[in-house]
Amino acid sequence: MMALSNNFVILAVILTLTTLLGNHAVHSQFLWSSDVDATNLSSPVTFDVKDMTILVHESKSFNVVVKEPLGKTYTLTFVEQHAGLLHIEPRTLEISTNATINVLLVGQEPGSLVVSGELTPNDTISDDNLFIRIKVAHSTSIIIISSIIGWVYFVAWSVSFYPQIVINCKRKSVTGLSFDFLALNFMGHTLYAIFNVCLYWVPFIENQYFERHPKGLNPVLLNDVFFSIHASIITLVTIGQCFIYERGNQKVSYTAQGFLGIFSITIVVTCVLSIVEKMAWLDFLYTLSYIKLAITLLKYVPQAVLNYRRKSTQGWSIGNILLDFTGGILSMMQMIMNAYNFNDWVSIFGDPTKFGLGLFSVAFDILFIVQHYVLYRDEPKKVSKNSSEEDVKTVSIIVADK
Repeated sequence: MMALSNNFVILAVILTLTTLLGNHAVHSQFLWSSDVDATNLSSPVTFDVKDMTILVHESKSFNVVVKEPLGKTYTLTFVEQHAGLLHIEPRTLEISTNATINVLLVGQEPGSLVVSGELTPNDTISDDNLFIRIKVAHSTSIIIISSIIGWVYFVAWSVSFYPQIVINCKRKSVTGLSFDFLALNFMGHTLYAIFNVCLYWVPFIENQYFERHPKGLNPVLLNDVFFSIHASIITLVTIGQCFIYERGNQKVSYTAQGFLGIFSITIVVTCVLSIVEKMAWLDFLYTLSYIKLAITLLKYVPQAVLNYRRKSTQGWSIGNILLDFTGGILSMMQMIMNAYNFNDWVSIFGDPTKFGLGLFSVAFDILFIVQHYVLYRDEPKKVSKNSSEEDVKTVSIIVADK
């Protein structure tokens, strides 16, 4: 159980560093806020919306708002990121005094784009904030169904942690549950929670993100924050069961401890670099997300190997797997539906990481289902204490500890 204890130390260190980040963010945000006010005062031309969804052949409009006299006449020209998706009317405007001017948009082809406004001459007024993110969709029904699917798999993934806790309580034992899996899972969800919390709730970090992606959207949603926090806490509860219930001679393998050590060193080094301002805090959070991705690829292997060595899935909740499988299938289904609706297949085939990770997790779920219902469906025979200890011997990610 040494590595599980080490995880608590690692968590304490990360949370302390996150607190330092938050304190630094408050000071930086105070300084930054005055700059924002000054920028707004010097930008009298704005758009009244920043995001819009339009159906193909549907018409929608937005307003260009001139809040004060400009002193001279400017030409405002609308520029599309991807041509052919929208019809814009008018394409150019002459602006000089207080006014609210309506601009018509008509969807032509599905896709996602940014429409920017460029001012000429571009001398005293900034046009950096003159943009709208637009999605042109095939169908409103697909948008609604996609949203419902999103909430269903969110619930499925959130509930999937509980069957393991229930089965541990009923058996008063955690034998058959891989401690490698628990240790990796706890670190992964904790890092994911820190990434989400900082990017969603720390203005200093969010500002760094928008400095790099001025016309982008914050990739973290509120349900991402709550899911990751909940996952970390409930995994911690499962780890707590390992201290109070019968566990045989199971422990976290040296191989898993090695991975956890490498990840921990990486976290500490990149955090120190951020503290001394050799690395942006946003890059530190990206490092945490990369470690989370690596853990996702690793964490299922120890449990699959443990089931194989024991020729049994007793102690490993199949309810957890069925819910995770349901969530994974629905998640990929939503990605495919959205790719069709917004003609955004690049999000799957151009950058296959997210889809590939979902497919990888589903593949392991299928393996666990086959192990439980086909390969090891018979109840294991009762064995002596010595042989039982040998059967539940903890395995490492690649090979069993010798």
